[in-house]
Amino acid sequence: MTSRAIVVALVALSFTIAACGKKDEPGTTPMPNAGGSRVNQDSIDRWRADSIRNAQRIADSMRNANSGAAGEAARAALINELSMTIHFEYDAFTIASDDMATLDRKAAIMMANTTIRIRITGHCDERGSDEYNLALGMNRATSAKDYLVRRGVDPSRIEVASLGREVPLDSSSNDEAWAKNRRDEFDVIAGGQNLVPPGR
Repeated sequence: MTSRAIVVALVALSFTIAACGKKDEPGTTPMPNAGGSRVNQDSIDRWRADSIRNAQRIADSMRNANSGAAGEAARAALINELSMTIHFEYDAFTIASDDMATLDRKAAIMMANTTIRIRITGHCDERGSDEYNLALGMNRATSAKDYLVRRGVDPSRIEVASLGREVPLDSSSNDEAWAKNRRDEFDVIAGGQNLVPPGR
């Protein structure tokens, strides 16, 4: 583009900006645009309205994106609560007092979200026979289910299973590892898409 063409284009652009910035005075001729036609007030008003609508659409999109991110974070937090593991003493399936609060939170979330279904899987440490540990794991899963049912959760929404000693969290043979492995794991198997916190 030549220098003269650049100057002409800039002059035309300045006329258009001036025309968009204020209304024509009575009795004046509307400013020409870059194509040589006339810019009238209706066009300016339309451009302004379009700009406002576009800005509103952008703002709405940003709000929706922020809302979606916040909603996903809240859902993830509730899923995390539902998935928290509880632990057991050696050769026992009684719910420990420290884990009752964890189960209470799970029950509250399930009562607020009636489409949620979960599976509770009982696990054991490596000591004892396979048959004994499968039975003990099932008792541990059933104990957690019974606790949730006493808190008002429909029993049909809770499956139970046992893996005995087959899937340890820690394969070491010491007290610390065994304590980790004596546990119930919780998995959301249905209804986890749109969750609301308890109390809403």
